[in-house]
Amino acid sequence: MADLYFSRTASVFVLHGNAYDLVPLGDMNADDHASFGGIPDFLAEQLFGKWNLVLHYDLGRGLRVFAGRSEKRLKDMVALATRRIGDLSTVKNDPAIVFGLLDLFVRENIMAPAEKQLSVAVIVSHASYLFPAGEPGRLSFAASGMAVTLLNWATSPHVKSMETAFVLIDERRSDMTDRITGNPYVAAVEVPMPSETERLAFIRDVTSGGPAEKWNAASDYAPEQLAALSAGMSLNDLGVLIRTALSGGQRLDAKLFKDTKKRLLERQCQGLLEFIEPKWKLDTVIGHVAAKQRLRDDAALIARGELDSVPMGYLMCGPVGTGKSYMAMCAAGEIGIPCVMLKNFRSKYVGETEGNLERVLAMLRAMGPVMVVIDEADAALGDRDSDGDAGTSSRVFGMIATQMGDTRYRGKILWMLLTARPDLLPIDIKRQGRAEVHIPLFYPYEDDELKQMFVMLAKKLGTSLKQEDVPPIPQKGLLSGADIEGIVGRAMRKSLLAGSREISRDALAEVVAQFLPSTLGLEKELQEAAAIIECTDREFLPPQVVKQLDKSGGRGALQERLTALKQLVAAL
Repeated sequence: MADLYFSRTASVFVLHGNAYDLVPLGDMNADDHASFGGIPDFLAEQLFGKWNLVLHYDLGRGLRVFAGRSEKRLKDMVALATRRIGDLSTVKNDPAIVFGLLDLFVRENIMAPAEKQLSVAVIVSHASYLFPAGEPGRLSFAASGMAVTLLNWATSPHVKSMETAFVLIDERRSDMTDRITGNPYVAAVEVPMPSETERLAFIRDVTSGGPAEKWNAASDYAPEQLAALSAGMSLNDLGVLIRTALSGGQRLDAKLFKDTKKRLLERQCQGLLEFIEPKWKLDTVIGHVAAKQRLRDDAALIARGELDSVPMGYLMCGPVGTGKSYMAMCAAGEIGIPCVMLKNFRSKYVGETEGNLERVLAMLRAMGPVMVVIDEADAALGDRDSDGDAGTSSRVFGMIATQMGDTRYRGKILWMLLTARPDLLPIDIKRQGRAEVHIPLFYPYEDDELKQMFVMLAKKLGTSLKQEDVPPIPQKGLLSGADIEGIVGRAMRKSLLAGSREISRDALAEVVAQFLPSTLGLEKELQEAAAIIECTDREFLPPQVVKQLDKSGGRGALQERLTALKQLVAAL
């Protein structure tokens, strides 16, 4: 922000993102620690610390002089403001009146002799309530007038030549009219989530008021450990966690920290992210040997810090019921990093969808390393050419594609896209440099693989089944994992009715003989063909699929078959 100002590039700034968190007001490396306050305090004391006049305005408190923590400077500013503007305590808290008064003051300051010109900063908090998103023709006359006044300041060469700055503060840039945030004369600056250094300084500041023994008795974590583990948390939330441990009488152990951090982060994301705790690793996945080995190797590289060799993301595809979600959860458990599920961030209100996504992406950047799972990715991510929603889908697509392609976050944000229809995903998302590794999953085919799945799913349902009790499967290659779980559940029910808690051989054989798999053959074939074409490594394909692919004439012939299948399915 200072670079933009002193280069005379901009005099009007929009601060968005983590805009209402605490920030250090001094040197974090000082022996007596830095104190912390809001962004207006930082601006008043640091960036505009030597300016003649700092004014602060919001709809709740009106226009006032703002000097941070200095009482003497506040008194001097009040006297100066009274002489040059008037008694601010008598100004009616009406935005149109306030901006009219400020505009008059700015013009008088421009026309004043050089020795009498003041250095002035105006800070506006919760700016979206003054300049809400919307088309100019639909804004009220007063709101349009204030926006034009602000743009006049932004484009004025006289304002840029003086020590004058206007700072608008709001969490979500998209909540403000893009006539301001998108103006080339207005600089939008994102306030990031606190870094590990800032979190450590804050922890030391909060815990420095008492003896070290008190903190040691209240927490299992040293300040350095807590700073490293609290990635993604705001300082406000971190303060809640620490003060709860110090005064709440409940020791900050691993369970309390994990539960509290999860709750605070989900609240901070306003329910847009769901934090998932993986219960399994890849050794619980049956089959898919090459895919599991690739994910294990990448997990090892991440653990060693070799992030440049890790893919930006994965595309997990295949027919419904092949265990894409389960494989993603197991991969997160293998890597040992937090895993989040991107929930529905779309809204019917103008600009709110983009604002929700801005918040989510900012959180992910601060949390890294983290795995982001997007289920039904073909529907969730939108498309560059989406119509009928005022361009929202194309903007959402652009924001996610830009973040996925940002190589600064390679190994820090791992994207896991799940879909049964990878052919519907835009090529921009699937290209190398974004979702780089495409892993197809298929229904189990080999006899040993099928028997292992029966045994594993019986264990999942709380019962037992011996591998030798699994009969030959006549529907080989047609049963999904969900189908097998359904068969095991029916056999368990039949055994319980017969008085046994273990699945009997006869009960399972009877259910297998009577079970009819789904008849959606064309849809399944379409999804399998799309997954095969999408595969980026031949080793991911099972032997029977490779044999069938070579026999049918390769991927070119399969692409023609996929086109025909789409037409047939569309005609159903």
